[in-house]
Amino acid sequence: MTGENQGVSFGVTIPQIKRTWPEALAAARALEELGYDSLWVCDHLYGVPVAQLPILEGWTLLAAVAAQTVRVGLGSLVTPPGFRNPAVFAKSVLTIDAIAPGRVTVGLGAGWFEPEFTGYGCHFGSIKERLERLEETVVILRKMFTEETPSFAGKHFSIHQVHVAPRPEVPPKILIGGGGERVLLRMAAKYADIWNNMAVSQGELARKIEVLKSHCRDVGRDFDAITVSQQTNLVIAPDEGSAREALQKAQRIYGGHMGDIEAHGIWGTPERVCERIEAHIGLGCRHFVMEFFGRDPLPAARLFATEVMPAFRSGRP
Repeated sequence: MTGENQGVSFGVTIPQIKRTWPEALAAARALEELGYDSLWVCDHLYGVPVAQLPILEGWTLLAAVAAQTVRVGLGSLVTPPGFRNPAVFAKSVLTIDAIAPGRVTVGLGAGWFEPEFTGYGCHFGSIKERLERLEETVVILRKMFTEETPSFAGKHFSIHQVHVAPRPEVPPKILIGGGGERVLLRMAAKYADIWNNMAVSQGELARKIEVLKSHCRDVGRDFDAITVSQQTNLVIAPDEGSAREALQKAQRIYGGHMGDIEAHGIWGTPERVCERIEAHIGLGCRHFVMEFFGRDPLPAARLFATEVMPAFRSGRP
């Protein structure tokens, strides 16, 4: 990521559902100007959680934003292996990296919203199969990011002496997102530069970090080599009353899709938001991917940038 300061990084999701390209671009430019470290897309083909909601395709959007920004990091939260052939996907990622050198993070997950897979004719499969495909995808991406003519023969995917050019001197980072403690967190321990705890599991962050540490010990990986990230729906307002009103609206709209925001999320006045961020940092989280609540996320993003971010850019915590 670019722009990280004091070891804490703040990323923001680009408005993508029920938005036009001019709206998404305007938000991306404004967020970069406000000093955020990274911009993120969700890789869904349907507007989760309602399939009928229009949504811009994530990696096409990311490529367009890459060409229209200069500093900010770019990533997906998260891409499942079932939408694309992993080798062709790697080629797309490397092309975006050529547009925005050193700014791309590939966020990967197993996938969970079956209707978008079946609707688009993509194979969904069991959770076991999706995790197998995820691991093979990670291996193929690593090889294509670092080798000239890699080969790999897996159960689900294979490549054979594929010519990979151009390749960057520094490969894109890989984020693995999800909370499965037996398989997915072990996979993160083996392969991930960043592990992201999904918003629905935000209240379980402390335990999942301990599980990840245990897997790191088992596979011989230095836990400190992995950045812990938290996805969060961030609700912020100038005063307590406005913050609680916005929180209640967010809870109604998102239901359980983003977890229990009131109990475990980051919300409130700027002071309370700082306290909740510090609590996450105390657990070992150093990276946040935030979705600001509201049809127009920029007022909340500006408030956060002016009243919260400076506390973490000047030696605190």
